[in-house]
Amino acid sequence: MTTRAWWLVVLNFVLPGSAQVLAGNRRLGRFGLGATLTLITTAIIVGVVYLLWPTVVLTVFTSTIGLWAAAAVLAFYAVTWLVLTLNTLSLIRLGRAAPGARPIIAAFSTVLMLFVTGTAGYGAFVATSASGFLSSVFVAGPSEPPVDGRYNILLLGGDAGADRDGLRPDSMSVVSIDATTGQATTISMPRNLEDVPFSTGSSLGALYPEGYGSIDGCDVSGTCMLNSIFTEAEVKRPEYYPNAVAEGSSPGIQATLEAAQGITGLTIQYFVLIDMQGFSDLIDALGGVDIDVQNRVPVHTDEYFNKVLFWFEPGMQHMDGYHALWFARSRHGTSDYDRMQRQTQMQEALLAQASPTNVLTKFQGVAAASSRVVKTDVPQGMLPYFVNLASKTKKLPVISVPLIPENGVDPEDPDYSAIRAMIAAALAPAPTATPAP
Repeated sequence: MTTRAWWLVVLNFVLPGSAQVLAGNRRLGRFGLGATLTLITTAIIVGVVYLLWPTVVLTVFTSTIGLWAAAAVLAFYAVTWLVLTLNTLSLIRLGRAAPGARPIIAAFSTVLMLFVTGTAGYGAFVATSASGFLSSVFVAGPSEPPVDGRYNILLLGGDAGADRDGLRPDSMSVVSIDATTGQATTISMPRNLEDVPFSTGSSLGALYPEGYGSIDGCDVSGTCMLNSIFTEAEVKRPEYYPNAVAEGSSPGIQATLEAAQGITGLTIQYFVLIDMQGFSDLIDALGGVDIDVQNRVPVHTDEYFNKVLFWFEPGMQHMDGYHALWFARSRHGTSDYDRMQRQTQMQEALLAQASPTNVLTKFQGVAAASSRVVKTDVPQGMLPYFVNLASKTKKLPVISVPLIPENGVDPEDPDYSAIRAMIAAALAPAPTATPAP
């Protein structure tokens, strides 16, 4: 009877329903066995489809209907496996097993029950949470096609503080992604660029036909640099962009996007705004980030800018959210260009370390942090494509094009024609070797 009990417990775990077919209620067993075999078959089919056409599977699991359907299926199996396990415990007749084996069998069965039903139940919980998260972050709207074979996304890192009017982006870059290969190029734009041109048809560009700063007193503080454009459009001239909010953007974001297009010469399809104040929550939710510190970076106090609290020393360091934010934003004793390089490094580290397994196991924290941190106009319908494209991006080195003096860019007197030529050269596909005749 002890051997029989072990066999039934193991069979119930390996192939739920088989224990009932062999030694119990065959009708219940056939139902459980059919449900189990259906799940196994479905999983095999989904796996094959993912290998051949990954976008199809990703479309299902990034849509609200698909996620709720997955949650319903997982909840059904959680209940089914719970019933089958409890029924199996009644079939093994613990009272007739060897006395020493009874507590072991009971404990083992309970652990298996909690593992199987708990996994399915957690999966259903994650699916419903994911549906709410995707709906809250990503908008419903038409998809934009690639332009010249590329998707260009404006990435803004902003910090709205109590001591400033509106939000002034601390970090601005354009991520240009090859729509076929996934090769990503990051174009980092210093916040102190002057005489910024706007793209054709820009609302704010009509006010500054000679470039941003061609009239006195740009934003509310009288500043006329690139990062002031957001504040001016958001706080001082929102009437220039009356439809921005309805389209999922804002006057400040739209004006900055038009400026980024004027600087780079690229058509930018989407934006992503990251609230730097909540950035540390996202890092913590992911379990931290590993950064190879190249040079000593100081961290100063808020009250006394010249007082150093501590230093990031060179070498590999695992940083939590608090330290990662300081590493990306510290300016004490360094320049804006040093900070741009560290921010690009942080982006690359997050891209490399945010694996699907890591995100899934910590999904609740990531979802909660992301919904507070991220604002974007990427439509939910584009997620399958971008998730699939990101899997290619992770396998390739990220090309960096910082618009800094070392690359011939003078922020006080920039040559935007030369900047656009430099960007076009960086984005040009590598020439293929011509075979000798």
